[in-house]
Parts: sequence; structure tokens; C-alpha cells
Amino acid sequence: MGDDAVARRGPACLVTGSLHTTRQPVTGVRSLSSPMLHEHHNTFPKEGRHSMTFSHRRAFGVAIVAIAVATMPLAAQGSPSPWSVGATVYAQYVFQMKDTASPKQNNFDVTRGYVNLIGRFSGGVYTRLTVDLFSVTGAAGNATGSYAYRLKYAYAAWTPTNSPLTYRFGMTQTPWLDWEEALWDYRMQGTMAMDRNGYLTASDLGFAIDGKWNSDRVNFSADVVNGQGYHATSDGHKDVQGRLSVRVMDTNDSSRVGGLRVTAYAATGKPSGGGTRNRVLGMLSYRSKEYTLAAEAAATRDSTAGVLRDGHVYSAFGVYHVPRSGVSVIARVDAVTPTVGGNRQTRYIAGISYQINPQLRALLDWDYLNYQTQPTPLDRFRSQALFQTQFVF
Repeated sequence: MGDDAVARRGPACLVTGSLHTTRQPVTGVRSLSSPMLHEHHNTFPKEGRHSMTFSHRRAFGVAIVAIAVATMPLAAQGSPSPWSVGATVYAQYVFQMKDTASPKQNNFDVTRGYVNLIGRFSGGVYTRLTVDLFSVTGAAGNATGSYAYRLKYAYAAWTPTNSPLTYRFGMTQTPWLDWEEALWDYRMQGTMAMDRNGYLTASDLGFAIDGKWNSDRVNFSADVVNGQGYHATSDGHKDVQGRLSVRVMDTNDSSRVGGLRVTAYAATGKPSGGGTRNRVLGMLSYRSKEYTLAAEAAATRDSTAGVLRDGHVYSAFGVYHVPRSGVSVIARVDAVTPTVGGNRQTRYIAGISYQINPQLRALLDWDYLNYQTQPTPLDRFRSQALFQTQFVF
């Protein structure tokens, strides 16, 4: 990738990403600016409800500071340290253009922050610890509106010498969202359709395998996990999920998401308490250094307490990088029907971004949610104008 592309797309962040890619996107958590949809299919708890206890928060804070300090003498002595520490932060200004509430939102906010501790060791061993900083919402007493943090990723990975496979164990990325967010590359705007509407989670506890062949012409990821996400405990059930992506035509982007690709994903499991949780998804995508185009369709099946719900999710998005500049134009449409024949919700996103330097990107965008039938109670987050930033250090 040339200097032009780096300027447009930004640096390789340490927030998320497969071991088989040099471009590691930010992924997998719900933006606090996202509308809270009034639906009942969400089998994963909303983020922000389960912060760590004080003792756990203190332990994580001490661990990160201790390791960061420990790497300094090594750097001063000229010895390369196996450890690296980095952070990615999303900040924004949001103005409610159309809603049912008074007064309307008119807020500055830090929607997300990630602190990453990465270890790279001999023998193909890799470790990662990511702390997720978020705003406390809901009935949390005097903590409401404050910022808390919790564990997002904590895993060890091993890539045997000359092997196309990588094995991961712990609290780790799930197969679909990590890959799709790398393709979209605008996690700063908000989460993807399957995540935002509660059908998938970006991280879970379990065992995963990644693989790639022929310079990422074919890559896959599969795992066996608890299935309740990184913000809940297991009830004894397990979920199995996998993604396979094949590049059928090359472009000037040879990354794991580059080229003209056909990608499929499937998952099966049981929600807490029993029932059914199945997902099937297909995507056709095209990505070069100038353009990103993608269209996906998903079918979902959920059942709890004997009630079966079949849903459909459709999403299409595009990005155009203006040549020889840091300017990009983005657009996205998500159409979600939680129950077949039910109230369809269509979200429209459009914006323009500017990559100021490899550490800082700004985005001015509009986010509008339309309902086929007005929900009860009314949704007060229907139309938003946002100025959003992503900075990495």
C-alpha cells in the first residue's frame, strides 16, 4: 500500500484485527450514539450494563501501567521489547435533528476508548489484552454519565512455523464482525448492522482458528464459544460459528478484505435459558485503494420460551477515497425486519471524512432511522447530525 492509501485510510490500529492482516480495524462495540431500537430479538445484553467491580478495575489499571513502565528501560537500552501499548479513542458531537423528545440532544461525548497491550514472542506466540472504556448509562445511581471500563479481549494466539493456521484461546474476536469492520473501515461512525441490532457480538470466550492461503485469496475463521458475548457468563450452552471468504478477482488491495470477494458466514447455538439462535449470511464485496462496495443479506432465527422469530437483515455500503487527498465519502443503508412481516427499520448513513494524519481522522455525517410503522413508545433517536473523530496513539 502506497503513501496515498495510508494517508486516506489511517494507521494499522491495535484495537482489533486478525493476526493475518497488517490493517487492524476498530471493531465490535456498540457506539453510545446509536439508537436504542425498540425490539425484542436481541439475545445479547446491551453494552454498558455490566462494568467491572472496583477491585477488577484497579487490577487492570495496575497491570497496564506496570507493563508500560517495564518496557521503558528496554527501549532506553536499545533492546526491542516484546510488549507494545496503544490506544484508540472515539469522540463526537451529536445534534438531534428530528426526534420526539424535548429538549433535543446537543452533546459532546467520548463514545469509546480502547487501551491495548500487545505481546509478540518467539515461536509464533502472540498475546493481547484490550480494555474497553465506555459511558455508564441506565439506572446506575451516581455513576450514571461517568466512564467505566471492562475487559474486551484477553487471549493468547499461536501460529506454528510455516503454518497457514493460527489458534486463539481466551476472550477473542468472533469470525464475522472483525472481518466486516475491516472491510467497512468506519467503526468510528457506529457498529455494523448485525451488531447494532443485537444479532452478533464482537467478542466472546472460547477457542478459535484462523487460516489463510495463497496471499489471502482464501481466508477463514471459526470458533466454539460460550455464545453470550464478552459481557455475560455462560449458562452451559455453546455456539459454533464460522466465516469463509474467497477473492475471485484481484485489485490493487491485496489485504484479507481486498479484491472482489464472495463471503459466507453461519452460526448456530442457544441463548441463555435455552432455545434457538441461528444466523446465515452472505456478502458480495469489492475493495480497491479507491473504492469499497459491499452488499449483504442475512437470515436469523431466534426462539425463547417457545416463541419463534425469523428475521431478515440487509446492508449495503460504499466508500470512495478521493485520489491524492485525505478526503473520503461514505454511504450505508441497513434494512432490518426483526420478525418476518413485522415493522421494518431502515437506517441511512451518509458522510464525508478527512484523514488529517495517520493518527487522526474526522467524519461529518448524518444518521437517520426510518420505521415502516411508528413504534410505541416513540423512538427519540431518529435523525442525528454528527461530527466524529478517531484518534490513535
